[in-house]
Amino acid sequence: MTPLYTRHKRATLAIATAVAAGALLSTGLTATATAAGKSGPALAAAPTTLSAAARTSLIQQAQAGAAETAQQIGLGAKEKLVVKDVVKDADGTLHTRYERTYAGLPVLGGDLVVHTAKSGKTQGVTKATKAAIKVASLKPQISAAKAEKQAVSAARTLGSAKSAADGARKVVWAAGGTPVLAYETVVGGLQDDGTPNRLHVITDAATGKKLFEYQGVENATGTGKTLYSGTVSLTTTQSGSSYTLTDASRGGHKTYNLAHKTGGKGTLYTDSDNVWGTGTASSSSTDQTAGADAAYGAQETWDFYKNTFGRSGIKNDGVGAYSRVHYGNSYVNAFWDDSCFCMTYGDGSGNTHPLTSLDVAGHEMSHGVTSNTAGLDYSGESGGLNEATSDIFGTGVEFYANNASDPGDYLIGEKIDINGDGSPLRYMDKPSKDGGSADYWSSSVGNLDVHYSSGVANHFFYLLSEGSGSKTINGVTYNSPTSNGSTVTGIGRAKALQIWYKALTTYMTSTTNYKAARTATLNAAKDLYGSGSTEYNTVAAAWSAVNVS
Repeated sequence: MTPLYTRHKRATLAIATAVAAGALLSTGLTATATAAGKSGPALAAAPTTLSAAARTSLIQQAQAGAAETAQQIGLGAKEKLVVKDVVKDADGTLHTRYERTYAGLPVLGGDLVVHTAKSGKTQGVTKATKAAIKVASLKPQISAAKAEKQAVSAARTLGSAKSAADGARKVVWAAGGTPVLAYETVVGGLQDDGTPNRLHVITDAATGKKLFEYQGVENATGTGKTLYSGTVSLTTTQSGSSYTLTDASRGGHKTYNLAHKTGGKGTLYTDSDNVWGTGTASSSSTDQTAGADAAYGAQETWDFYKNTFGRSGIKNDGVGAYSRVHYGNSYVNAFWDDSCFCMTYGDGSGNTHPLTSLDVAGHEMSHGVTSNTAGLDYSGESGGLNEATSDIFGTGVEFYANNASDPGDYLIGEKIDINGDGSPLRYMDKPSKDGGSADYWSSSVGNLDVHYSSGVANHFFYLLSEGSGSKTINGVTYNSPTSNGSTVTGIGRAKALQIWYKALTTYMTSTTNYKAARTATLNAAKDLYGSGSTEYNTVAAAWSAVNVS
C-alpha cells in the first residue's frame, strides 16, 4: 500500500484515470470545458494513440501467437505467455508486455516485454528476471493454511484486525532470484489509521519461510470553486434539471461523496446550478469543495496523459476511474486502489484539510498507470521507483494544468500542509531536505521506506529536466547538488517526461532496480532521440550525478 504519507509518525511525513462522447448523451447534455493546445512532441519512437478496437486487435493477435513467441525467445515447454498490454510506436515498433505461467501457475516476477520491429522481427526482450523458470517440485511441503496464518500475522503488525485471509494460491516466485514454488496469500481489512489493507504475502511452499510482502492498495473537476486550484471549468453531465459530477468525455469518471464513511462508493455528487463548492474547506459531510478539487484533478490527469503520451486513461483502454472524497473521519491520507479502480481522499486534520490538491491527484492516479504497465514491486528499490514515478507524473500534471492558483513546481504536496508548517512533503531538487529522503544511491537505499528511497529517482528527474545548481522556476528557488561534483545541464521537463514514460511502459518490469532504471531510460532516450544524442548523454550524466552507474 502506498499511503500519501506513511502510517508511522516521523519528523517529516512522506506522501504516501474515457471514451470520447458526443455532446448529446442518453443521460442528457454534457457540459464541458477541456484543455486545448496542449500536445506532446511528434517522435518516431513515441507511442501512438490506439483506438480501443485497434488495441484489442493487437492484444488478440499477440495472444494468438504467444506460443510461437515463447518458443522464439527460448522459454521452456511448461511456460506460457499471457498478454497484458501492447504499446505501438509511431514508427511501427510494437512493445508487447506479457505475464508468464509455469505448469499453469502464475509466475510472479516473470513478466517480460518483447520488442518487435514493424517488419515483425524481434528486436529484443526485457525480462523481470534472467533466471530460467523451473522448480524442483510442484507439490507443497507446507499447507495453504500455514501460509495464511503467517500472512494474517503479518497484516496484524500493520494494524489490520482481520482474523482470516481472503485465500492463498500456489505460484512460482521468481522475483527473488532462483524461482521457487510458493503461496501468495492476500489479507484484506483496514489498518489502524483507517487505510484499506490488502497485504500480499509470499511464502516458500517448501520451507514456510516468508519471502516477500507488499500492499496491493496504493496510497495516496460546470464550474468548480476549488480549495487549491481556484475557480476552474469542469466537465459535468446534465440529467433533467440537475447535474452530476460525471465526466463522460473522459471515460465516465465520477466523483462520489463518502460522507465520512469508509466503505462503498458513497453518493454521486449532484447539483442544481452546476456550480460546485465554495472555494473554502468545510468539515460538513455534504461539502462539495473537495469533490470539485478531486474531479478537477482527475480531469487534468486524464488530459496530461492523453495529450502528452497519447494514453487514453489509466489502463489505456478509454475507461475512466472514479473518485471518492470525505473518506473516514479526520483521515490524513489519500490512496489509489486497483481493486476498485478508484482514488480516495481523506479530509485531513479536523476534516478541514482535504488531501485533494492537483499533484496529489496526479500522483495517486499514476500508481494505477504503473500497476498497469511495469507493475513495479512496492518494496525495495523497485518500490522507490514506483513512488518516484507517481511524483514525476504528478509533477507533470501540475505543470500541464498551468493553473495560476497552483503553478507547476518540483515540490510534492506543498498545498496540503500535512507537516503543519507550510513545508512540502518532498523536494525533487534535493530530496534530503525533507529529513529522510535519499539524494543519491547507496547499497542501503533499498532498505529505506519507499517514500524515501524514491528520492534518488526524483533527484535524477529534476537534474535531467532542469540541471544542477541554483535557479528560480515559477517563483520557487532550487539548488540541486550532484554526488560527483559535476555540472548537469537539463534537457527540459517535456523531454524528461517522454523518456521516463517510455522507459516505464516499454523497458521497466516488476523487479527493476536503480541500475536497471538507468539502462531503461538510456534505451528510451536512444529510441526517442538517438544514441549519442544530447538527450542520451544527459540521461547518463544525471544518473551518474545521483551515484547510479
